[in-house]
Amino acid sequence: MERVVEILREILEIPSPTGYTKEVLAHIEKVLDEAGIKTCYTNKGALLAYNHPEPELVIAGHVDTLGAMVKGILPDGHLSFTRVGGLLLPTFEGEYCTIITRSGKHYRGTLLLKNPSVHVNREASKKERKEENMYIRLDAEVEKKEDTEKLGIRPGDFIAFDPKFEYINGFVKAHFLDDKASVAVMIDLLLDLADELENLPVAFFFSPYEEVGHGGSAGYPPTTRELLVVDMGVVGEGVAGKETAVSIAAKDSTGPYDYEMTSKLIELTEKNDIPHVVDVFPYYGSDGSAALRAGWDFRVALIGPGVHASHGMERTHLKGLLATKELIKAYIEEKF
Repeated sequence: MERVVEILREILEIPSPTGYTKEVLAHIEKVLDEAGIKTCYTNKGALLAYNHPEPELVIAGHVDTLGAMVKGILPDGHLSFTRVGGLLLPTFEGEYCTIITRSGKHYRGTLLLKNPSVHVNREASKKERKEENMYIRLDAEVEKKEDTEKLGIRPGDFIAFDPKFEYINGFVKAHFLDDKASVAVMIDLLLDLADELENLPVAFFFSPYEEVGHGGSAGYPPTTRELLVVDMGVVGEGVAGKETAVSIAAKDSTGPYDYEMTSKLIELTEKNDIPHVVDVFPYYGSDGSAALRAGWDFRVALIGPGVHASHGMERTHLKGLLATKELIKAYIEEKF
């Protein structure tokens, strides 16, 4: 297995729904520390990695994923929930999950339609898959609310869904490739550059709140002049994205990205024969969007490996991961 895919498998196995990213960030911190790469946390909890005293270019990706949170305990002891981020409920129906209590206990469960058995519910296939019609079936012997409360489960506990990782014929299939595919690329590149980082004014920013819109709004080094966001490239009808290529986003639903940076990225892919597409994402925002809205005075561009079936059962390809890595590397070499 390629190192970047192994890194991806490792971080996918660590639950990190938005708001509960401490474990995956601690893992990344440990990996980078062992390679001699300095790290620090922002007040908001993002992880920064750089060895140069005055980084000018920041490479950003987000470690937080979609998930859910316990909303309440139902009369039969099972759980109502609220989504964290834009979880596509029909895709996640039937998925196994872990409930993480504030005291650190873990319980297992399954996301289901209420009254899901077709032998008693002839309308099961017709019900809209939305929060009000679904629940978390808890894998514990509970019959009433008080039984569940005795387990220590409370509203506000996080619910993390299994990633279902599989690697076959170069394809990586899993939930949460948005954006752990990009994060794996960033870690892989950092490990390659470890011995050069003292002379490279580059920082890597691992964001913990992108899926709820404000991850990239704060925490950058004051010397930052450019932000290169690495997030998933869109694959689907009406866009050019491919799983085997890196997408360069000229525009998303928050507006166009920096013209000069985007043009340079396109030039570098053509110069270095990197598989790529230039695209416009219709329903999309990024940490770069959040940074610009927050008033940061730097240029922003967006790239990422093509990911099919976003916010559902996602898939990308090793070629797309490596193309993304090569483009970031080429951009760093061009600048410094």
